[in-house]
Amino acid sequence: MIHSIVGAITGENDKKKIKGTVVLMKKNVLDFNDFNASVLDRVHELLGQGVSLQLVSAVHGDPANGLQGKLGKPAYLEDWITTITSLTAGESAFKVTFDWDEEIGEPGAFIIRNNHHSEFYLRTLTLEDVPGRGRIHFVCNSWVYPAKHYKTDRVFFTNQTYLPSETPGPLRKYREGELVNLRGDGTGELKEWDRVYDYAYYNDLGNPDRDLKYARPVLGGSAEYPYPRRGRTGRPPSEKDPNTESRLPLVMSLNIYVPRDERFGHLKMSDFLAYALKSIVQFLLPEFEALCDITPNEFDSFQDVLDLYEGGIKVPEGPLLDKIKDNIPLEMLKELVRTDGEHLFKYPMPQVIKEDKSAWRTDEEFAREMLAGLNPVVIRLLQEFPPKSKLDPEVYGNQNSSITKEHIENHLDDLTINEAMEKKRLFILDHHDVFMPYLRRINTTSTKTYASRTLLFLKDDGTLKPLAIELSLPHPSGDKFGAVNKVYTPAEDGVEGSIWQLAKAYAAVNDSGYHQLLSHWLNTHAAIEPFVIATNRQLSVLHPIHKLLHPHFRDTMNINALARQILINAGGVVESTVFPSKYAMEMSSVVYKDWVLTEQALPADLIKRGMAVEDSEAPHGLRLLIDDYPYAVDGLEIWSAIETWVKEYCSFYYKTDEMVQKDSELQSWWKEVREEGHGDKKDEPWWPKMHTVKELIKLAPLSSGWLLLSMLQ
Repeated sequence: MIHSIVGAITGENDKKKIKGTVVLMKKNVLDFNDFNASVLDRVHELLGQGVSLQLVSAVHGDPANGLQGKLGKPAYLEDWITTITSLTAGESAFKVTFDWDEEIGEPGAFIIRNNHHSEFYLRTLTLEDVPGRGRIHFVCNSWVYPAKHYKTDRVFFTNQTYLPSETPGPLRKYREGELVNLRGDGTGELKEWDRVYDYAYYNDLGNPDRDLKYARPVLGGSAEYPYPRRGRTGRPPSEKDPNTESRLPLVMSLNIYVPRDERFGHLKMSDFLAYALKSIVQFLLPEFEALCDITPNEFDSFQDVLDLYEGGIKVPEGPLLDKIKDNIPLEMLKELVRTDGEHLFKYPMPQVIKEDKSAWRTDEEFAREMLAGLNPVVIRLLQEFPPKSKLDPEVYGNQNSSITKEHIENHLDDLTINEAMEKKRLFILDHHDVFMPYLRRINTTSTKTYASRTLLFLKDDGTLKPLAIELSLPHPSGDKFGAVNKVYTPAEDGVEGSIWQLAKAYAAVNDSGYHQLLSHWLNTHAAIEPFVIATNRQLSVLHPIHKLLHPHFRDTMNINALARQILINAGGVVESTVFPSKYAMEMSSVVYKDWVLTEQALPADLIKRGMAVEDSEAPHGLRLLIDDYPYAVDGLEIWSAIETWVKEYCSFYYKTDEMVQKDSELQSWWKEVREEGHGDKKDEPWWPKMHTVKELIKLAPLSSGWLLLSMLQ
């Protein structure tokens, strides 16, 4: 308002103007707990402390400023005070009027300064009738905090794409400077307005200050416990262990640092809280214990399990619930509990038992879930019989399977074992070698489990049936004496039928635990975070590969950060519900030793597991051994679509291998992924070199595709 009055007095309003529209969301729209934000912003506006924008030339450099693009005069958002935003999640459009300066020419960026009290979410800036250009659109999608929180001005570029060498000269230093800002200097505790992407070890899972029983090893940075890197928060070390980062209180989990633009939007946060809070065992523990009053830490009956879906759990009133209410915006809280005063958490009914509550007990369903359940990425073709272990016999003795032909040969539809293997009709779900080294320690906790192997046969109708389940324990005399194995075969009635159900339950629990800890957490969330960090540190928003990958990384860092707070931390949900207990994350580190990036591609994974063979006449060049394999069938459709799009996209920007090799940002990105993000595996021979367009085309789907495919699990 004040700026408009000054312009009228000085005659500035008579010059040629460029009209623009800024679309943003005010803070008070997204946070019901901050009613003061809107009022204070209006006060700042009245005092002349508004939101200013300056256009940056893409064609004319300023000799006085190192040939960086010339800056236009500041223009201010108009009518902030009179634009009333209702308390619903929505956008506001503000007019802005720029003085046109021929020396600026075509703008390629703009600088924005927020002189208000509160941050806002900047969506877009659109300029109309720019001489010689017409409409120019800037896609921003970023939180802009008050200028006092920034060391340098915020800069946003036009919705254009440039390789580093093709960037207009006046914009190059702005491009380079923005990346420097995003990398930070590696020091200090990061605050919510910081935009820093940096690396750290997983040294924030333990909580020795609470109790030494919650101490956990640092994952990453050592040969014993290698691990992908996470986003750095910079919190100070704990008091009792300088190698362990201090932790936030549980009720402050939503405040864990990730760059602000990586945090959930308001709708995503509502969904996350609705599901995550239902999983906080610490919060609902008294109510779960009430369900398990006869057998502590166990359900007393199947009806107790069904009650979770049919009746719900009453939310306990008290100080903790009050604290949670204080830290959760009001519009999110309604997603968490019923509004009829009962405060019930009700879990969604699993589809498999909607029609028949005993359907899960059948052998058909047990086998089907290995292909269409939550972990369809472990089953593999049986290549040798009996199955052999890869564990070091010098340490673990004989760990080979005790399943014999007498156990299974009468159930192979008149085939011998060799014939069934030749016809590729024998499969195995093998959870032996991963779990056996930790079983002795796991079974010292309240959790008790076995290592397991499950053999299956592909019937003529294309479905699987289980043949045998082997459950194994470490030898009581020591690991070097090998495993103690017990083999169970299908039975329907009497004691044998009940024992068979228990054997299937142990195999299914192993598969569920493997999924949560390894297939999903390690191979998806943990493994991808270094790519997210490196992309933001080394690839400008102007870079075509940044634009390609960025949508697929949405919310990943926020999910991972919250997971470190309430899921995978010492005493968290994973340790409380998944059988490896306190050894869960340590065990995932050991499995990471065998992680190979190139094997994460779906076609390579299916071929490695023997679930598909190359066939040029088959869709996507692969023929599945089991036609009714939903994960693979749907996954290959998605993978093929991504691969086709990526090939066309990359080939548009990179015409030659030399262009890949000379792309400084791309090479820095790939170097940092290898040497920093996955630094414990930087010397592995399988890393692609990133020297050719073909290598780039293969790697880009890997950086985005496996996140999408994890949603099929």
